[in-house]
Amino acid sequence: MFLENKVDKSEKRGWIEVIAGSMFSGKTEELLRRLRRARIARQRVEIFKPLIDNRYSDEEVVSHDANSIRSTPVESSGNILFLSSDVDVVGIDEAQFFDNGLTSVCNQLANQGIRVIVAGLDMDFRGNPFGPMPALLASAEYVTKVHAICMHCGDLAQYSLRKTSSDKLVEVGADEAYEAVCRACYQKYLKK
Repeated sequence: MFLENKVDKSEKRGWIEVIAGSMFSGKTEELLRRLRRARIARQRVEIFKPLIDNRYSDEEVVSHDANSIRSTPVESSGNILFLSSDVDVVGIDEAQFFDNGLTSVCNQLANQGIRVIVAGLDMDFRGNPFGPMPALLASAEYVTKVHAICMHCGDLAQYSLRKTSSDKLVEVGADEAYEAVCRACYQKYLKK
């Protein structure tokens, strides 16, 4: 028989939560909130971010509202496995900047009984799925889609409009380089 009706309640169960949305939608703020609550519950928490994300701090995850939490910057997703022993919760910010191995890493951690909370942009500035995020969204038990407010019309925003002329896929920046826009305003921008 494939599954038995008996489940060992003492067995530690893990899962993946993904917080996705555009720039300025509150992804990191929500990640920080969940991680702080885990610490209040006396859970052992480890937080990671990609080495490339040094906008506000080299060693902290910082929201646009200037809230922060100490983190470990890593160059690749594989490093997360080596650095997350003896923890209950793993937080990962700016997931879109990681390699595609991140999905496998998150699944391995969850299979080990660890709660994995991932935050990242679901789309790049071109409106395409970004990095490992589509696979993470498909693998996650829980998905939270957050929205910003369109800087042009005030509707819900789901696109990150790049204000610079750079065509590079990855350009780390904040409000000097990006603004949140809704679908209609994004379409108007594309027609220019």
